[in-house]
Amino acid sequence: MSRPTIDGIEIKGKWSKECDAILTTEALTFVRNLHRKFQPERKNCLALRRKRREKAKAGWRPGFRDETRSIRDGDWKVNPIPEDLQNRRVEITGPCDRKMVINALNCGAQLFMADFEDALSPTWSNIIEGQANLKQAVRRTLEFEADGKQYRLGEKLATLVVRPRGWHLEEAHVRVDGKPISASLFDFGLFFLHNAQETLRRNTGPYFYLPKTESHEEARLWNSVFNFAQDQLEIPRGTIKATVLVETVLAALEMDEILYEMREHIAGLNAGRWDYLFSIIKEFHIDPKFTFPDRAQLTMTVPFMRAYTELLVRTCHRRGAHAVGGMAAFIPNRRDEEVTRVALAQVHEDKRREAGDGFDGTWVAHPDLVPVALAEFDAVLGDNPHQKQRLREDVQVTAEDLLNFTVPGGRVTEAGVRNNISVALQYMAAWLRGLGAVAIFNLMEDAATTEISRAEL
Repeated sequence: MSRPTIDGIEIKGKWSKECDAILTTEALTFVRNLHRKFQPERKNCLALRRKRREKAKAGWRPGFRDETRSIRDGDWKVNPIPEDLQNRRVEITGPCDRKMVINALNCGAQLFMADFEDALSPTWSNIIEGQANLKQAVRRTLEFEADGKQYRLGEKLATLVVRPRGWHLEEAHVRVDGKPISASLFDFGLFFLHNAQETLRRNTGPYFYLPKTESHEEARLWNSVFNFAQDQLEIPRGTIKATVLVETVLAALEMDEILYEMREHIAGLNAGRWDYLFSIIKEFHIDPKFTFPDRAQLTMTVPFMRAYTELLVRTCHRRGAHAVGGMAAFIPNRRDEEVTRVALAQVHEDKRREAGDGFDGTWVAHPDLVPVALAEFDAVLGDNPHQKQRLREDVQVTAEDLLNFTVPGGRVTEAGVRNNISVALQYMAAWLRGLGAVAIFNLMEDAATTEISRAEL
């Protein structure tokens, strides 16, 4: 098939058989229209990010916004959440290659987040093949063969949720009116156009994870995109459900506002812990009083991370939304029993803490960790799909709590610096080879975890 000729669209990437299935005239027209309509507002949101960054360089420190106090003080709830997003106790995440998609959907987790962002190196082939793989997965036709072994989808599958790239990124291989298209709108638009109606026919829906949000203005933009997309396909508004990753310190100060802006479409918030740490370094590294210790000492039990996660649970449950815990980076090594023993013990501890704090579910990166996380959440939830009835009214978190980055006993060591250098170089080498999720030193590294190492240096 030849490339479609569409007004305003120019494709720079190599054409392949997957392009035939994904870059149809209808799909390219749809993403072009999304980009033309929402690019001005996207640019305004990115300009607001730059303005805040400049203010931070001059000594400004963010807080809860005065102009949105009425939203935080108001008595409102998000819209009802679909049945297949009620039980989210274990969610597995990973890139969109065939083997990963099949194994993740089959692994026994309640949800699979197919990742076009941190866990995927955004080569043209990875992006297009990923969309083709998900299109087949939705229709249950996805298969894979390697080394004489066949991989097929089973009868009971995890609910599929797709993470497009963040607002700050562009897809250089597709140009609209001479400029690169928004990667967010490209990823979202292709999946939605090809699969929204089919997911509904299969008693699920078009579900998304939204990364790197920094303000309720950016959440409002996503909500507008959802309304436009649903109207175009004549799907009722509110059909799309999204979970927003709170992985920037600025978003942590606007969780109520983000939920409010997306209340018709939102299912919950996720504690994106690794990007959250990176965002703190990015925002405040210019402060001469700010220095983080070794990355290994930045655990979920340090005071500012406890404040962030407990506030997330309280905020979500007050509004009727799910609170989903973050990723434990430890992974088992099937060739090393001791490494596996230590990893499993650490994951048990991490997930036990999250379940005890009131989270409704959590993330894992490896199928072997699904039963580990499931055991800890089963112990707390029992037969209940979630624990949103736990309002955590005991939690009182101030902006100062979120911005006090003191780590008791924290130290910068030569070993920590060497580890950061090694992780950053090893991951960059893998990323340039097209791999976005890489096991390094028995941890699952992706763009978020590696950015901590890079930014600390």
